[in-house]
Amino acid sequence: MSLVRTSYLNAVAVLVRIASALVLNKILAILVGPSGYALIGQIQNVVSIMAGIAGGAISTGVVKATAEHFDDDTRQYAIWRTAFRLSIWTTLLAAALLFLFRRQLGIWLFHRGDLTDVLVWLVLALPAMCANTLFLAILNGKKEVGAYVIANASGTLLALSVTAAMTAAFGIRGALIAVAISPAVAITASVVLISRTPWFRPQYIWGPTDFTSLRELSKYALMMLTTAVCTPIAQTLIRNHLGETIGWESAGYWQAVSKISEIYLMLIIGPLAVYYLPRIAEIRRSEELRSEVVRVYRFSLPLAAGFALGIYLMRDTLVILLFASNFRPMTELFGWQLAGDVVKIASWVLGYVLLGKAAAKAFIATEVLFSISLVIFTWLLTGYFGLKGATMAYFVSYVLYLLILAFVVKRVIRFQTMAA
Repeated sequence: MSLVRTSYLNAVAVLVRIASALVLNKILAILVGPSGYALIGQIQNVVSIMAGIAGGAISTGVVKATAEHFDDDTRQYAIWRTAFRLSIWTTLLAAALLFLFRRQLGIWLFHRGDLTDVLVWLVLALPAMCANTLFLAILNGKKEVGAYVIANASGTLLALSVTAAMTAAFGIRGALIAVAISPAVAITASVVLISRTPWFRPQYIWGPTDFTSLRELSKYALMMLTTAVCTPIAQTLIRNHLGETIGWESAGYWQAVSKISEIYLMLIIGPLAVYYLPRIAEIRRSEELRSEVVRVYRFSLPLAAGFALGIYLMRDTLVILLFASNFRPMTELFGWQLAGDVVKIASWVLGYVLLGKAAAKAFIATEVLFSISLVIFTWLLTGYFGLKGATMAYFVSYVLYLLILAFVVKRVIRFQTMAA
């Protein structure tokens, strides 16, 4: 599985996701406006947290372990069984807690009591969301790039159809419910594709817990759970801060410029996410690891800088094209946001080294530090610079994060040299 071949195949799914996101952004911008767009960001963050708890946190470990034990089918089956059993229990726990505290959480998120039932729909969607995440992780770990790409693309189109239809029919309530359930809709494609592979049978994912596999997966579960919880919570705190101090329309502008970053960075992170983690997991020698990091930098950084420059030059046109005229004030946010995106890609490449080498303590510490710094810098800089301070904080936080990662990863590579 080469980087070029993976990039080519994954480009299909990425382009489908980008096209769907662009269409959906336009629909939401017209139908719900900036303040409604901010509320959609709130439910997206909750979905991210719940998805992380319900299978998402452990999925990276499944990818890594499946790729690492490529020559041992019995070991792979033990990993899959353990992952599904663990995910079932965490999903049930997350669903129960979300249902019990839905009213308090709904009021904190949406600042209105009539939308709390949206979280009930998310509770119902969690089991399917969990299974879909783990099926995709198995496909990725087995390097079934074609099936993985088709499953992602099909799920994206299904989610677009559901969200567009429900928003048009029921307004902001329909949009929020659709965002809550759309990750679960994609399971149909995943089940069909994985069931057609010659190496998969349903009995491979059901059975007793293997404690060796549990120990192997636990580090990755803890690392990804940290990301799944810290990042959305930080974004929610920032959005609430912006909404309460500057206004919910301003929070919508911040959400919109963040969404543009998310969409175009798919072109870079999408192919790399499929290729990079299994590749890092396979590498045994430090020289090869260092060479791989440099190679990925040569691929990713010029792309990120080129996209960022192009988007900055076309920012006025893009705001009208992708959103609506009432989103025009967000053009002032692009400079710092796009600069932060380039640094984010540089950080992402190093962060995956920690992930692939199971450097759990270092990964968790840097993730927590980044999330805290992002919130603190946002609170401080928005007090001096207004809404633009939120994107300035994004840039400053990622620069700090990159510097810390560079120091930590250098030590990880040096340790691998000593171990070899």
